Amino acid sequence: MLSAVADRARASGVFGETTLRADRLECLAVGSSAPASYGLEVEGDRLWVTLRTADRWLSQSIEADLVHTGDDLSDLIDEELSDLGIRGTRASFEHFRSGEKLFTFRSPVPIPATDWGTPAAAEQSLKWLLAYEQCFRGLGDMEADEANEL
Repeated sequence: MLSAVADRARASGVFGETTLRADRLECLAVGSSAPASYGLEVEGDRLWVTLRTADRWLSQSIEADLVHTGDDLSDLIDEELSDLGIRGTRASFEHFRSGEKLFTFRSPVPIPATDWGTPAAAEQSLKWLLAYEQCFRGLGDMEADEANEL
């Protein structure tokens, strides 16, 4: 399934370089003020959509933006999913620093492992990936501005 999603992610034109690993699809964030990537990751029988960065300041800028605006990240993800045709799902998320020292936002993708091989699962997974990109693109320093580029 990750291979099928990788092909769709490349075709979307939304992401930078897209790389497939054994249990992870990684798509570089375009225009971010610091290196970051979106991805899909298999952990046991669960699929996760992720945003990862090694840059503490980028992670903190996203947190600060959410605190400043009072927006609920789950609601923002749900709005993007709804725009992509996925309704009736309440996105949850985790935010932590991984053992690989990457600041990680992640949400479980509600597709049973038994369905991962289907075209519908690949399409739904792509929508979760696109929703994450759309949601996070406008938060914190995910969009580099001229001041960040100097």
